[in-house]
Amino acid sequence: MSVLETNLSELLNKPKLTLAGLRGARRILLRRRDDEDLVLTTAARAEQDQEVMGATSRMFVEMMRTPEGRTLVLEVLPGAFPWVCYLPAHDVREFSVELVEALGAAAELDNTAAVAQLITEWRHTAEVHADPELYAALTTDHGEDYGPVPEPGAAA
Repeated sequence: MSVLETNLSELLNKPKLTLAGLRGARRILLRRRDDEDLVLTTAARAEQDQEVMGATSRMFVEMMRTPEGRTLVLEVLPGAFPWVCYLPAHDVREFSVELVEALGAAAELDNTAAVAQLITEWRHTAEVHADPELYAALTTDHGEDYGPVPEPGAAA
């Protein structure tokens, strides 16, 4: 995918020249000094991206309705997410189901934040399984219970 990178100030100072970059690039990445970078694209391209994401998600959801589809998804997961090799087999199956469900919901909501969060959480789970010391520290019962943990920001 072709992405043109420039500073936000270029867009502000030379808008026609900067926007002309969308003729040759699918997106313009606008770098900002003191805030999160922005991505600029045309409405038509954004709509195409959403249509493709929705179609792909619906396909995966339908595939998971069949035993062959579930098997295929499990076979391709290590290629798409190499870190799944550290997960126990039952966790790989659970990840595949949760991922497909989240993709289907994200397409309906036009919001992929939950999918990104799910992938991050499972990646971190794989990191724990990949490190025997960390796994032992997190799964060993030390016999000490310090009681309920207060909500973040709540007075202790």
